[in-house]
Amino acid sequence: MKIETTQRRSLRRGFVMGVAILAIGLAGCASETTSLDRAESRVAAKEKALAEAQTQLTSASASFCNASNTYILALDRYGDVLNETAPTVGDVRAAGADLADPRDDAFEGAEAAVDAQQQVVDAEQELAEAREALEQVKASASATPSSPATPQATAAPLAPAATVDRVEQAESEFAAAQGAITDDTPLADASERFNSAVVALEFAWLRLFADAGCIPDEQAVHAQASVSAYTTALQQDLADAGYYSGAIDGVYGPETVGAVEALQEANGLPVTGSVDAATSAALQAELLALGGAAAQESIATTAAVQQTLKLAGFWDGPVDGVWTPALTEAVKAFQIELGVEPTGAVDAATVSALRQAIEGLAPAEPVESPAPTPSNSTEQ
Repeated sequence: MKIETTQRRSLRRGFVMGVAILAIGLAGCASETTSLDRAESRVAAKEKALAEAQTQLTSASASFCNASNTYILALDRYGDVLNETAPTVGDVRAAGADLADPRDDAFEGAEAAVDAQQQVVDAEQELAEAREALEQVKASASATPSSPATPQATAAPLAPAATVDRVEQAESEFAAAQGAITDDTPLADASERFNSAVVALEFAWLRLFADAGCIPDEQAVHAQASVSAYTTALQQDLADAGYYSGAIDGVYGPETVGAVEALQEANGLPVTGSVDAATSAALQAELLALGGAAAQESIATTAAVQQTLKLAGFWDGPVDGVWTPALTEAVKAFQIELGVEPTGAVDAATVSALRQAIEGLAPAEPVESPAPTPSNSTEQ
């Protein structure tokens, strides 16, 4: 009996220990299953959050594009006021007041789009961390090595920093030009510099509009690039001749106007801030006197005028960088067609009108760069 009781106690202890071991094992499995379920649920939640953030970014970007487009059109209308035969100070101030709300909407839209983009970056980072945690749970269950550290999520900015900086600079120049107008300001005297500030602001926003992906079709981008090619070449020539020290950005702004005026004053020409045949010839003559690469590239400015007019359908002559009387007449014909004062000179208003005229045209076939031409072939 005693032996039997001892055996029963041993068997009971063995049974209890077995149950305990089994319970511990089951608890471990339950713990692992719970951790895995939690990790998978967290990944699913972060995937949903990322999808929502991306949807919000799409909506915010569309709102920014619409707001900036409205602002650009308002700037166009403002430019139309300045191009009228005799705008008054009241006209300029009234039109300027109409820009306030579209400008505010455009900036608010930009801020909202940037915030939405950051939300996407944050959501991507959180999803990456959740996925890493899930892999670690799986690895601990299978005793496999853990995955490497989660990479930091990054995203390209909505637009290059240089584009944003150019918008801020153009807004500052435009505000300064507006602030300089008083009841005693003769608009005829200030029109070229003031108008150039408007054109520069419009072009800066157009570049931001394009860089932010707001232009679905490439024709408008091509139009803007074709027009800015003229101003880019002009700025480079003026810089080579020592008259311009600003950015070579293809925007016919106040700095470009000031450089043209300095060139004209140095050569005894009427100081208008716009480029006509005589101004072009004076610039090329100075560059040729300097020699070297500057002389070889000086005709690019006139060639860009010819190419752009060809795109707009106002020039059927050669793209050779030679400013002839025929080119002056072509510029005048274009200006008459677009309602710009027919001076035969290329100014900020003409550059802006050129862009609008060719914006709806299909991209033209590329034209080979003209060969350098001696300065004595340039006609005034």
